[in-house]
Formats: sequence, C-alpha cells, structure tokens
Amino acid sequence: MSDTSDGIRAGRLAPEEYARNFSDSHAPLQRVQALIEADRCYYCYDAPCINACPTGIDIPTFIQRIAQDNIRGAARAILEENILGGMCARVCPTEVLCEQACVRNTNEDKPVEIGLLQRFATDGYFAKPGAPLFSRAAKTGRRFAAVGAGPAGLSFAHRLAMLGHDVVVFDANPKAGGLNEYGLATYKTVEGFAQKEIDWLLSIGGIEVRCNQALGRDVVLSDLVRDYDGVFLGMGLAGVNALGVTEPQAAGLRDAVRFIAELRQASDFSKVPIGRKVVVIGGGMTAVDAAVQSKKLGAEDVTIVYRRGEEAMSASGYEQDWAKRSGVTIKHWAAPKEVVAEGGQVRGMRFATTRVDNGKLVETGETFVVPADMVFKAIGQSYEPAPAGASIKLNGGRIVTDAEGRTSHAKVWAGGDCTYGGRDLTVEAVEHGKRAAISADKALRQAARETRNG
Repeated sequence: MSDTSDGIRAGRLAPEEYARNFSDSHAPLQRVQALIEADRCYYCYDAPCINACPTGIDIPTFIQRIAQDNIRGAARAILEENILGGMCARVCPTEVLCEQACVRNTNEDKPVEIGLLQRFATDGYFAKPGAPLFSRAAKTGRRFAAVGAGPAGLSFAHRLAMLGHDVVVFDANPKAGGLNEYGLATYKTVEGFAQKEIDWLLSIGGIEVRCNQALGRDVVLSDLVRDYDGVFLGMGLAGVNALGVTEPQAAGLRDAVRFIAELRQASDFSKVPIGRKVVVIGGGMTAVDAAVQSKKLGAEDVTIVYRRGEEAMSASGYEQDWAKRSGVTIKHWAAPKEVVAEGGQVRGMRFATTRVDNGKLVETGETFVVPADMVFKAIGQSYEPAPAGASIKLNGGRIVTDAEGRTSHAKVWAGGDCTYGGRDLTVEAVEHGKRAAISADKALRQAARETRNG
C-alpha cells in the first residue's frame, strides 16, 4: 500500500493559493456579455424552459428585460416566483432543467445560458436594490411557525409575510440558511452571499428567526400546533446514511456533509486540515463538493468511488466534468467493503468490484484497496422522524404531503428534502415553501369564512 505518512494536516498551500482556489468558481457575466446572451433568446410564447423550472419563473420575460437594460424588472420577474433566485442562479442544475429544455438545443449545441443571466439580473439588483420590490399586505394578526430556516422554510415565511401574516422560523443551527449556508461548496457562494440574500429576504418584516432551536429538543410540534395558526416542517435531512460496513473509530473517517459545513464556516481555509490522499464514497452533489474542495485544500490525490456507472450518478454530467477538471479521479463499479485502519488512523478503503446482472447490482468477487488517510462518506442523508412525532404520516421514511404541501395533520404543511419524493434541490425546496404558504393562507381564510357564515 502507498505511503500515507504525511497524514491529515492543515496549511498545505500558500495563502495566495487558498484565496485563488476558494474564489468564485464561475465568473459572472459582464454587461456586454449579458446583453449578447439575452439576444440569443427566442422569447418563446409557450416556452418549455418555464415548465422545466420548478418555481415556474417566466424566463423569456426576465431575459427580455435584461435585453432592455431593465435589471430591476428582470430581478422582479425572477424573485416573485423564486425568492432565493440569487442563490439558485449559482447552484441550480440548469443544465438538466431550464437549459436542457431550451429550444436552442434543437438548432445548436448550446442553449441560452439562463443560469448566468439569472445571476446577472439578481446580482445587479442586490448591488443597487433601491425601493423594496415586495411589500406586506395589511396585517392579519395571524401567526405561523416554520421549522427549518433553509430554502423551504424561508420561502414559506416570506410568502406568508407578503400576505400579511407573521411567521416565527425555528432552526437548529446557529445561522439561518440551511443547505444554502451549510451544505454548498464554498466556491459556489463567496463573500457571504447566502446571509446577504437572507438579510434582504427578512427585510420585508413580519418574520422572526430563532436559531439554536431544534424540534424535539427546544420546541415540540404539539405546542406549535396549539400556539400557531399553522406549522410548516422544512427541516431537511439530519441523518447520515451508514456505509453498510464496519466503521472503526479511526481518525480520517468523516461525514462529507459535516466537512462541507465546517469548511463553509471557516474564517481561515489554511487552518482546515485535509488528508494527502482522500477517498469520497458516493455519486451525488455532496460527493463532488467534498472531493473538489479536498483538492482545493491541497490534497494530492482525491478519488470519488461510486458503486454503479457514470450514468447512474445523481451528480449531473456537468458536475462530474467539473470534478475531473479540478483534478479528481472518479472510479465506477465499486462498492465499499472495509475501512482499512491501523493505529487508530485510516489507511485506505477496500472496495469490491460490481456489475449489473439481470438488473441487480452484484459483486464480481474481486476487491481492491485505494490508499487514503481520509475517507468521506457521501452516500446520502435520511430523515429523522422522531422529533415530529407519530401524528405525521410517512412513506419511505419521509413526510407524505399532497400537491399543496399538506401533511396528514390538518394544521401542518411540509416541504423540501424531508418530504417523500423531494429532491436535493434548492429550487424545488423554494417552490415547496411557496406552494405550502399559499395553501396555508387559503385554508386560514376558508376557515374564517366558514366561521363567519356559521
């Protein structure tokens, strides 16, 4: 086995290398570039890109406003449907959503760069916001609670605030933001953008955020249902899936999610320790983010290992290419079998080669070891149902909702990753929160009408 004696340590790079590695990974469009790109849009009447956007942004309209040099108008068209449109412009997999649906793909090999145009519009607006884009309706005197200050919970809160209600948002973390603050690669959201966007969102008023408040520990669902007119559950996924093999107490074996969160909160990247040889187990966005950031911290060899083929990875083709361009090796058809440890330190990871036989993934009987002093688990997260209690119906270990986000409890809505069928997408979580807020407001007003009519 190769030498891993260099071990896990911080300060592998020069200060200027850290600054360069963790700067904005994708340069934003300049004004002239944005105008040229906006002119490529056909402004389709029945635009397929709108249907491909989970939040239903009127994409041709906002692009046309960019072409007219109306940045505020473009931002309004985006933010009225997706209140976290600035972050989504940075992290949304547009290549498999709106850009994949772009009709330019039928005539050319390059769609309109919708994601970059969305960022140009929202960044331009946030740089000079001027008068508020949105205002509150007359106060209703009604209060809602949201559990989770991530994209779903914040979207729910903002839409209800616009409708005149007050919302208290509870979150277990020290900061609001959820995935946007703790779960995204640092190079995707630089200069504290997540918190700047949240500060803008909260400026509408009527929303109170209470951090360090975990459901089941500091707040109880039955109390929230009793004390508020409605409750929204948007806690995301707190559990981390196990490897399925014995996990020894060894330095270097870590959860990728926690690593990403710690890196996002680091004030000095040179003090973040990383191994010389890193293995990341998984095939999703978390695996890519952990692997690329390990490389950017100075790891010499970084390998993502996934049990199936390239086409089965949940990370998009674009993200897989980004990992490779960043110096990460991706190995397919290999399942974890053993964490190789010695003296309380990870030394490598043993894998079994796999293949598909009659539609089922099987091991071939061959094994191999990838030397490593650091192994990250990035094989997905799970919903922890206990804090919500037995009153909420689950399917597949996640909360069941109808099309409007209503759960089995009449006063409880839910959205985002914690719901059955939810995907690990910021943009989808925003839509869930918006849809649930509209449903909760409608239910409240319907109940008030019924009360008046006796």
